[in-house]
Amino acid sequence: MTTRDPETKRRRLLEAALAEFAAYGLAGARVDRLAKRAGISAGLVYSFYENKEGLFEAVFDAIVEQVVTGVPIDADDLGEYAGRLYDAGLGHPQVMRFIGWYELERGASAGNRASTSAAMKEKIDMVAEAQRRGAVTDRFAAGQILALVLNLANMWQLQGADFLDLVPEANRRATIVDAVRRLVVA
Repeated sequence: MTTRDPETKRRRLLEAALAEFAAYGLAGARVDRLAKRAGISAGLVYSFYENKEGLFEAVFDAIVEQVVTGVPIDADDLGEYAGRLYDAGLGHPQVMRFIGWYELERGASAGNRASTSAAMKEKIDMVAEAQRRGAVTDRFAAGQILALVLNLANMWQLQGADFLDLVPEANRRATIVDAVRRLVVA
């Protein structure tokens, strides 16, 4: 007799959806393929999520939650925070490909999710507090600093070979950490 375990099935579905969306984007992803990858029926996908777009958004929200909990911000050492974000992206290339697709599919509205807004506000508040304490420069607004840190941390994740060849892979993390530390020094 098999037991029902909806949470395990949902987790497997999100993992399969991440792989499918990372490979094909929202438009190219197929529910039957990702259901097969998850080991569930295509019909069960629709019992968890109303449609493919809802699943796409759920994958994005899960990624935001994983990054927020897995790579917590350290406003007193934004350089090392950027380095850990770089490590996370390097260790999870499917996530970076998914984010690329998400930004392509959603365009300017990509950052308008409640999960993203809450995470960004918390990080901005932490950077602003570090600025008040004098640990981070106030030459830029806290949101500008966060935007620069996030972009520097991920700058090598979705680039072509010509760009990647500018800095050897062995030096990329150190370059990011050093650049961010110089950028935010008070």
